[in-house]
Amino acid sequence: MRKIVKIILPVSIVLILAAYTNSFAQNNFLWRIQSKNSTVYALGSIHLLKQDIYPLSDTIENAFNRSDSLAVEANVNEIDMANLQKLLISAGYPDGDTLDKHVSKNTWEIIKKEIAKIGLPPELFYKQKPWLLALTLESLKLVASGYNPEYGIDKYFLSKAAGRKKIIELENIDYQINLLSGFNDSEQELFLLYTLKDLQTLVSDADSIVKAWKSGDTKWMESIIRESSFGDDRFYPIYDKLLIQRNKKITSKIEGFLKTKGTYFVVVGAAHLLGERGIIRLLKEKGYAIEQL
Repeated sequence: MRKIVKIILPVSIVLILAAYTNSFAQNNFLWRIQSKNSTVYALGSIHLLKQDIYPLSDTIENAFNRSDSLAVEANVNEIDMANLQKLLISAGYPDGDTLDKHVSKNTWEIIKKEIAKIGLPPELFYKQKPWLLALTLESLKLVASGYNPEYGIDKYFLSKAAGRKKIIELENIDYQINLLSGFNDSEQELFLLYTLKDLQTLVSDADSIVKAWKSGDTKWMESIIRESSFGDDRFYPIYDKLLIQRNKKITSKIEGFLKTKGTYFVVVGAAHLLGERGIIRLLKEKGYAIEQL
């Protein structure tokens, strides 16, 4: 479950899946969805990448070039950094309150040990809520290994679309931050604990998701998503809000696109497209013609 979180929220800037390259599967993580009058191209996004992912395949680039509009979860190229900083501060603990008062003693000891490895003043992290600390620790480790949000798929296409195509936000950063910050203490602590547990394999997992994305190997991705926390029923409220409910809302917006006469290029976190409750399955159930390219 926690691995899903990291591939559906651009604010998290960390995505963890694992996969392998199937020698006979040469698809892209791209689908064409068609109605009588409209076409939507849906591309699964990786929000943190290395520069060597580029150039992308001609299939992906051509689909983008044929589209009139680009739709993303959040337009990260138009973020007001001052406003974002205020949002993150407001999402943290107020004066007189700190992280140690909201987690168990055992979790607090683990947190202190992990922060000590970073080499930054620990006071920088003590006002962060567990969800933000989890994403911060992952981001720092990935960036140190060469991954960079500047090379993310969504950011790449936002830059290409600027001044050329209409850009549509399916959500926004404010919504995503408020969603994460809204989970209760026990849910956030659970999320953080699983994050700390998986930090040891973070980079190798990130390398694997890139291989899976390049080959369009959805079945393997789905199996790896399920390996971490799906057996823990305590995760269901998080899973429901961060994936299932958002999938329904994004699917509804894509349906709106399909009722027009335009061509849309939709970039969303890869996990949104996968599984029995993923966007691709939801649209198939509604009768739309869908093909992985």
